Amino acid sequence: MKLSAELQTIVDEATGAKATPAIARRAIGLLDLTSLNDDDTGDVVEALCRRAVTPAGPVAAVCVWPRFVAGARRALDGTGVRIATVVNFPGGADDTATVAKDTRDAVADGADEIDVVLPYRAFIDGARSQPQALLRACFDACGERALMKVILEAGQFPTADLLSWASRDAIAAGAAFLKTSTGKTQPAATLPTTALLLDAAHDAGRPVGVPVGVKAAGGIRDADTAAAYLHLADAIMGEGWATPRTFRFGASGLLDSLLAVVAGKPAGAAEGAAPY
Repeated sequence: MKLSAELQTIVDEATGAKATPAIARRAIGLLDLTSLNDDDTGDVVEALCRRAVTPAGPVAAVCVWPRFVAGARRALDGTGVRIATVVNFPGGADDTATVAKDTRDAVADGADEIDVVLPYRAFIDGARSQPQALLRACFDACGERALMKVILEAGQFPTADLLSWASRDAIAAGAAFLKTSTGKTQPAATLPTTALLLDAAHDAGRPVGVPVGVKAAGGIRDADTAAAYLHLADAIMGEGWATPRTFRFGASGLLDSLLAVVAGKPAGAAEGAAPY
């Protein structure tokens, strides 16, 4: 995927980033600790919730299947950790009515954030009104109680221009975050696609105080990689922009590496970490 010369330079610089304890601590507060495996159980989600409040501070959110939202809400009550879930996931092929109902149900169960998959295959094939209508229905179902985070499945887009177009459409539909990927396809998050999403968020033109955020998800497993993504955010959006309201990592295997760096240990990826 071809980037502008300016964005490519920023991506090239980001590849050399290294995690420090301060960067790792910062990244922990931006983490959506995630489990979206087909065999997840209530016990798995309870264990995930226990990990969400770490010695270095709480993560931003936990992201779980809709059926586990209510249990996660109870487990994390009073911690400040937000509850995220997914709809139209992972294939992006559900109908608009189903997505709206699933969103309403998840919000009623206590979800603070809805990660909805753009009908990306339809969009790539030329459809515009149906993907936009689906995102708008999800946004309306979120109401004032939940943020809508739009999963673009960026690695499937053939050109930077098409991905930028999809990003703009998602923002127009009410996206609070642009998210790179489901973590279920390859490539998942990459520095180039995340740079494009950050660039779209930068140009969003939202009113002051209502920024568009970006979530890099899928395959981010070690603290040095997280540092590279934070370098992107700082370079494109400005120092201090990346907060839990504006920037997230979606990962299951990243936390152990971040905690290791906070403790002064190497930043290697956790063994056996899943992409999500």
